[in-house]
Parts: sequence; C-alpha cells; structure tokens
Amino acid sequence: MSKNGSPGRVFAQNKKALHDFSIEETYESGIQLTGPEVKSIRAGRANLKESYARIRDGEIFLIGAHVSPYENATHREQLPTRDRKLLLHRKEIDRLTGKAQEDGKTLIPLRLYGKNGNIKLALAVASRKKQYDKRREIAKKTANRDIERAMKERLRS
Repeated sequence: MSKNGSPGRVFAQNKKALHDFSIEETYESGIQLTGPEVKSIRAGRANLKESYARIRDGEIFLIGAHVSPYENATHREQLPTRDRKLLLHRKEIDRLTGKAQEDGKTLIPLRLYGKNGNIKLALAVASRKKQYDKRREIAKKTANRDIERAMKERLRS
C-alpha cells in the first residue's frame, strides 16, 4: 500500500467477491510467479474470478486464478490456471488456517496490485452471503441513492 493507505496500481480485481461474500479480515501476501507471468499481469491480463485459496501442507496456494500466457515468452510452457504459492509469514499462515477451518469461512483473493515494484495479492477471510442479505444490501444502496438525489434537488430549489 502506498503512503496514503491505498494500494498501488491494481492489475486485477475480484468485484464479484464483494457482492457474494461478507469480508471479515484481509491480508496482504506475495505471490510466487514466473517472469512471463509477471509481465502478463502488469499488462493487465489476469483474472481472479472463480479463484480461491487453499491450505496444503502448511502452505497457502491460489487456485483457479487465470494469468494469460505472455506472447513474447517462448522458452517455457505457460499454464494459465496453475496453482500459485502465496508468500506469507508462518504466524499469518497459522492464523489463516484456524480461520479457514471455521464453519462457513473461505479464503478468497480480492485484488492483484503493485507495491514497491512487487506484485501483491489482497487475500480475505470471508463467509458467503445469503440471497436475502444481497437483496437487503441492494435495497439499502437504492434508498441511500434516492435520499442523496432528494437532498440535491432540495438544495437547488
């Protein structure tokens, strides 16, 4: 994150995650990438839809994230949806392991962004929203929008 607390350039964002899940905690992690993958991500050719994180053998892996193959790289086979290891401290991994084992909790990526020349992943502990929660949230946003519109009209007259 930059000095003002916001991340640097955002390369990919999982907008659907904010709609489908209620976010409880977020963590910043590094991600193990190959050179062509880094160039492809910086070109904006990454997709976090349908991706999630799993804990295997004391390590956390990003599963289902799609990074398009870089066109100019020919020396190595590039698998777009391979599992990528996330780089976190041991204490954070242990904390996430405990949280992920709670009933109804999952680890989902929110965004890929640049920070100090590195590519970082915002990882969230989240639980899935129910359909009525989504409807309630949409109704609340609509009501707030109507209130704001009425206030602007009132100020004009």
